[in-house]
Amino acid sequence: MAENTKIEWAHHTFNPWIGCTKVGPGCDFCYAEDLSKARLGVKWGPGEQRRHTAASTWKMPRRWNNRAAKLGIRYRVFCASLADVFDNEVPAEWRADLFQMIRETPHLDWLLVTKRIGNAAKMADAADGFPGNVWLGATIVNQMEADRDIPKLLQTEGPRFRFLSMEPLLGAVNIEPWLNPDAFCQGCDDGEGYGNRCSSDKIPRSEQCPWNRAVQIVRDHGPYAADGEPATVTSEVRTLDWVIVGGESGPNARPMHPDWTRSLRDQCMSAGIPMLFKQWGEWREWDDGSGNPEPEEVENDSETADMIYASAIRPAFITEDGSVFNRDELPEEVPCRLIERVGKKVAGRLLDGFQYDGVPA
Repeated sequence: MAENTKIEWAHHTFNPWIGCTKVGPGCDFCYAEDLSKARLGVKWGPGEQRRHTAASTWKMPRRWNNRAAKLGIRYRVFCASLADVFDNEVPAEWRADLFQMIRETPHLDWLLVTKRIGNAAKMADAADGFPGNVWLGATIVNQMEADRDIPKLLQTEGPRFRFLSMEPLLGAVNIEPWLNPDAFCQGCDDGEGYGNRCSSDKIPRSEQCPWNRAVQIVRDHGPYAADGEPATVTSEVRTLDWVIVGGESGPNARPMHPDWTRSLRDQCMSAGIPMLFKQWGEWREWDDGSGNPEPEEVENDSETADMIYASAIRPAFITEDGSVFNRDELPEEVPCRLIERVGKKVAGRLLDGFQYDGVPA
């Protein structure tokens, strides 16, 4: 397993077992499935056996923990990059062993990212509850998943932090109701639940709203503070603690509209929530070399458009709904952005010239 990972939001990766089943659109071109099959011989899918990793692999987190304790620091460990901790087909005793090891490595912050957030609470209870050094993340790639899964994430008791892994981002997503709930709460007297944050859940008038637990949360978000002073946010209801955003990589990578990312950045900054922009992926927004994107007023059949298009690398156009066209297929009067496929390394991870590396304090 990875002693030091290249993943921008973690220091190490650890796989307690290997194997999974695709459950959503974000899984369509899963790198982990291809790697598991080609290099490790592990087949994915329902009914396929998950492979428990070796005892030598399970010793590594203890070494990381001892090193962190000696240095007086904390390491973030991405757990199950080739699996899902809350996979239904994983034996419960494996998960219990994992949670016990997490408890025994208190100098590590364990990042559990799942596409099965609905399983997390009950499976954690069966393993004696979430250890206090767990950060629980839900994978969200579009608005439908946000509306369905973010309320489940925030209602899950026990994790130190709750965050979103929005990679690969496949559409525009509004997460403001779960960043700044005071602006969206509609109250429960109408029987419609706690505004947008409850999604489709209905809260009977006689029951206490599950969000209003009078839990005071204070956060220090240095990257988004004004005048160099830490920004403090106090809330009486639970909100998201962190957002990770990234485009897709790999041979079948789907492009990401640049404004989807900008919108999430602006939502997070407005609410004082740290955001980490992981990567553009294979595709990036075309610019003139100085960071200036294609001018929106350029006519498609103009000489200027010809020059811009000729300068792009494997160009395409993307609309706000994620539809992708070549130049000859462009629909009339539908706003498009020029993107180019340059590869993950060249595309990089700068957004409007800035690298976003926000992490919960």
